[in-house]
Amino acid sequence: MQVSVTFRKMEPSDSLKSYATDKVMRLKKYIDAPADVNVVLAKQKYRYIADIKVMTHGIMMRGEENSEDMYSSIDVALSKLERQARKYKDKIRRYEPVKIGSDIMVTHNVVDHESLEDDREPKIIKSSEFQAKPMSVDEAVMQMDLLNNDFLVFVNSSTRDVNVVYRRQDGNFGLIEAMVSSDD
Repeated sequence: MQVSVTFRKMEPSDSLKSYATDKVMRLKKYIDAPADVNVVLAKQKYRYIADIKVMTHGIMMRGEENSEDMYSSIDVALSKLERQARKYKDKIRRYEPVKIGSDIMVTHNVVDHESLEDDREPKIIKSSEFQAKPMSVDEAVMQMDLLNNDFLVFVNSSTRDVNVVYRRQDGNFGLIEAMVSSDD
């Protein structure tokens, strides 16, 4: 397990670093495979934030907590991660990403809503790129749930098309399958 600890807006402390590293090592009993763990410890005014991300087999789990004490923030964030790891232990063991060749890069643009209301030309205010990884629909739902996101763009491993899985307001999930039409 590779653990990296980063300090933001606070002085680095060896005791905090070793405390976080020792606590994170408890996840070994849930994760058999190699994992990369990023721990970010930050101070924001009078609050201490612990953000812990674990990446294994292409699956990312995240636990974040803020409180008035850094040690308790680390403990609570880690307990969130332990619950996730326990919940998905069997799925993580069975999960093996399907290799299609190369991942697909997806660009996500956010348009300024005021430009739409004023009948002006829409202006892109934020753009981000990420890799859409090949996975099954069930794996995509699990990954979206682990990340606590409302949607996830992925490459469907059976059809090799770009799909989007999203959380509906009624608590169920929806699937958007992008099909490329050929104008021959």
